[in-house]
This record gives sequence, structure tokens and C-alpha cells, in this order.
Amino acid sequence: MNTNIFREYDIRGIVGTQLTDETVATLSLAIGTFFRRNNARVIAVGYDARLSSPRFCDFLTEGFNSAGCDVMLIGRVPTPVLYHTVFTRGTDGGVMITGSHNPPDHNGFKICLGKQTLFGSQIQEIKNIALAGEFAEGSGTVEMIDVLSDYCDDIVSKISLGDRRLKVVVDGGNGMGGVTAVPVYERLGVDLVKLFTEPDSDFPNHHPDPTVTENLQDCIGAVRESGADLGIAFDGDGDRIGIVDETGRIIWGDELMVLLSREVLKTNPGATIIGEVKCSQNLYNDIAAHGGNAIMFKAGHSLIKAKMKETHAALAGEMSGHIFFADRFYGFDDATYAGARVLEILSKTDLNLSQLLADLPPTFSTPELRVDCSDETKFDVVARIAEEFATTNEVITIDGARIIFGHGWGLVRASNTQAILVLRFEADSEKELNRIRSLVEARVESAVSSKQ
Repeated sequence: MNTNIFREYDIRGIVGTQLTDETVATLSLAIGTFFRRNNARVIAVGYDARLSSPRFCDFLTEGFNSAGCDVMLIGRVPTPVLYHTVFTRGTDGGVMITGSHNPPDHNGFKICLGKQTLFGSQIQEIKNIALAGEFAEGSGTVEMIDVLSDYCDDIVSKISLGDRRLKVVVDGGNGMGGVTAVPVYERLGVDLVKLFTEPDSDFPNHHPDPTVTENLQDCIGAVRESGADLGIAFDGDGDRIGIVDETGRIIWGDELMVLLSREVLKTNPGATIIGEVKCSQNLYNDIAAHGGNAIMFKAGHSLIKAKMKETHAALAGEMSGHIFFADRFYGFDDATYAGARVLEILSKTDLNLSQLLADLPPTFSTPELRVDCSDETKFDVVARIAEEFATTNEVITIDGARIIFGHGWGLVRASNTQAILVLRFEADSEKELNRIRSLVEARVESAVSSKQ
């Protein structure tokens, strides 16, 4: 078994090489054994549109039954529908079979124990069970249920649109997002321009990852051509959102969080709101300015959900488009629901989306920049960068090193999923941005070279 499939937040790999049928069969027994050891018996299982997903679902069902777990099959659904099932159907856990936004030949497993998504040591526990080959034994039942209609009913019941009729471009990217977004938004009375809303695991139009500008070009073009109020794009499994305003400008995750946090704080004064280390300082300043308690935390959907539970946060979000609402919702990341909350805000104002964010101070920033760095050395490199800059700057080390300068900041963090360092920079002028970036990148290059 290739142990590289065991990641920080999930289990995933390339179908046929890393995820062979034999490997998935073993994983099914290992995950089932993990559930049994944690007193979980009734497990919901859903899958995305990838060619390998139905077959992997069969393996999971058989393995879970053999380990003594009862399986609740919910069919082909977006990931948030699996989460919703876990929260509303009294299950003890769930597994979503999905390759998310990864290429067609990838697949994986997002795992919930109770209502919490596994990460870190729990994923490693499953790896150790698989390698040891000592599996629980028993027999379980299989039940097939339709949950999509209940999910859509629930979302619609939680959203109250105003009098303004909205026109919206929905770009499903041929992932799973359109499966829920289209019926929900149509029932809310929104006029839709639909792009690539039918699932197709070959992703023939563009890759379903709304954090990449190139993947939003169809959405941007359709917004401008149709005169839509906004565009909403989805990742492969429907848990991450991308937003385009009426001018065709991309609203990144931290800016979207500003819009959403202002609304949440109107009805929840003083609420705790979480952002991750890559988010703009504008977000943290804006939350504080509107009376909220802003927390900067680690990136990673599983980690943020755990932090939300710990701090009773009303809202959390990542640059990647994972948006987590505990306010009027369940606390998990759901792009269809997050999009509906944006529609709710817009439908109750005469302002355009661009006008709602026009008061934010201008900043200059880079996208995420990636530097190759081996898994063996990446964390050491970040620690060295933090130590060096701590002699002259404030350094926040909650997740990597966020180095604070007088007019901006720079971030260096080790990816939890790849052999890379992730860098990002922000400043109040182009000149300061270039200065901070040059300074930090030079130190990173030196630190990486010294480890080779």
C-alpha cells in the first residue's frame, strides 16, 4: 500500500496506481474498523461523478459490513449533502468518495466521525490499522435513501430573499455543485444562466477549481454578456465557492468573508469569526471594526471546523472558498448555502456587489505562490524563516510564519498536502509589496538551498 495516500485532511490518490482495487478494499476494512473502535455503527456513504466512485462505493459498503457497520447509501451527491446527512439523519459517521477539484484520474475519501471531519492523527490511525491488517469482524445492513430533496428543502427554508429579482450565472465546472445549486436557487426565485452544471468527470470545459483565475473566465464572460448581478462558481465536489461581481471582478475568499461577516454581526453582535493565515489584514480589521471577535487560524477545512466548535464561532472562511456557517446553519462548508447567503444579502439592497465592498481600503497582494521543497525539509525551512525574522519583526506562527511589516505582511507556510512551500504577500502599495516579497523570497531561497 502506498502510504502517501494518507494526507492531513483526507485519504486520496491516483486511481489504478495509488488507489488500486486491492488498496481500496483494504481501506474499507480499515475505516470500518476505525469506526467500530470509536463506537460508530451507522455510516452514511456518498460519492461524486468520477468513473471510479461507484466501484469504490461498493468496496466501502462491503468492507464496512464485514467490520460490523450498517451502511446508509445516499448515492451520487455533492460533499455538503453527505455532511448534511450526518447532521440530520442520526448517523454515527460518514464517508464521501470524491476527488474534489483534482484531475479525473484522482479520487479519495473525506471521513466524518460523528459530526467532525477527520484530520491528522485520526487519518494516521486508519493508516496504522490498514498496515497492521487486524480488522473488526461482524455483519451489517445496507439501506439506500434519497436525501437530495430533503437537503434542498432545508436550504430553501433557511434563506429569505428580498424583493429584488436577481440574475445569476452558475458555473458548475461539470463538478457536483450544480446538482444542488440549480434547484435551490431556482426555487428561491433567481433567474439563472447555467454553465456546465451537468456532472462530467472529464471536466471538458474547465477545471473545477474556483481559486484559479483561468477557471473563472467562462463565468466572468457570462456575467458581463448577460448583465448578471453576480457569478457563482463551484469546485468539483461542491464545498468551495468562487464569486464574481457584476463587473466581472473576482471576489476572493477573504473579501467574500468581509461581506458575510458584516451581515452575521448585524444579528450576532460580538460574534467570533475565523479566518485563516492567508487572509487579508482587511478581513481582521473589518471584523473588529464591526464589533466582532476575529481569530486568525490554520488553513484546512477539518482544522477550521474543529476550531469553530471550540470557540463557538458563527462564521469561518478560507481563501480557497471553504465558507463555514454556524449562523443559521450546521457549521460545515457548503458552497450552495454560502452562495444562497450572498443572494440573500444582494436581494435586500439596491447596491451592486462591487458597491457593497467599495469601502475596503485598497491593498496590493499576490496570489498563492508555490516553491518546491521536499516533505522532509519544508517544516524546517519555515521554522528557520520564522526564527530569522523574529529578531526584527513580529511573526505569527499559528500556521507557518506570517511576518508583519509596517506596510504589509508576508506568509511562508508548508503545504499539508504537497512537497511545496506556499507564499503570499500583501501591502498597502505596489512598492511595499515588491519590497516585502523580494526580502522574504530571498530568505526562503537561501533556506531551501541550505537544506538540499
